[in-house]
Amino acid sequence: MGLERRTERLVMRPWTTADLEPFARMNADPEVMEHFPAPLTREQSDALATRAQAGLEQHGWGLWALEVDGRFAGFTGLSRPSWNPALVEVGWRLPRWAWGNGYASEAAREALRVGFEEAGLDEIVSFTAVQNIRSQAVMQRIGMTRDPADDFDHPSVPHGHRLERHVLYRIARPAVSGGHAAAGTLAGQRDN
Repeated sequence: MGLERRTERLVMRPWTTADLEPFARMNADPEVMEHFPAPLTREQSDALATRAQAGLEQHGWGLWALEVDGRFAGFTGLSRPSWNPALVEVGWRLPRWAWGNGYASEAAREALRVGFEEAGLDEIVSFTAVQNIRSQAVMQRIGMTRDPADDFDHPSVPHGHRLERHVLYRIARPAVSGGHAAAGTLAGQRDN
C-alpha cells in the first residue's frame, strides 16, 4: 500500500512543496498555536514538514499532510516523541477554517487504524497541555482514555510555563474476535 490514506471526506497524503506556505501560515497563527509555547517561524515550519515526510518514507506511517476538497488542511498522524521514543503519539494540527467539522477525529481514527492494523502497535498515546480542551475532546471521541496519574510536566516546555503540565490519553489495540474488530472499536465509531 502506498503512503496515501483516505477517509470518507479526507485525504491523508505525503507532503509536497505546495504545502509549505499554508503550513507556515497555520503554524504562525497565534490562535492555532495557543497551546504551544510559541508560533513557529517559517524555517521551523518547513523543517517540521521535512521531518514529517521523512518519517512517512521511513516507516510507511507518520504525520500525513491533510487535505479537504483539494485544500491543505494541516496534518494528522503518528509520531514518536523525541523525549520518549518508546511511545507512539497520535496528533493533529488544523488551520482555523477546518475546526469544528470533525476532521481531526476522522483523520485521527484512520491514523489509529494504520497504527494498529498496519504497523502492529499495541498502544498509542496522545497528549496536550491541560488547557487544550478541544484536543482532549478529540482524544475522547476517538476512544482514548485518561488516567490523571499519567499526567506529566512536558520536558520540552520551560519549567513554570503555563503550558508545562500535560494530560496523557491512551488507547490499546482493539481486541479481535473472529477476524473482526470487536464492536465499538475504531471502525464503528463516528462523530455525531
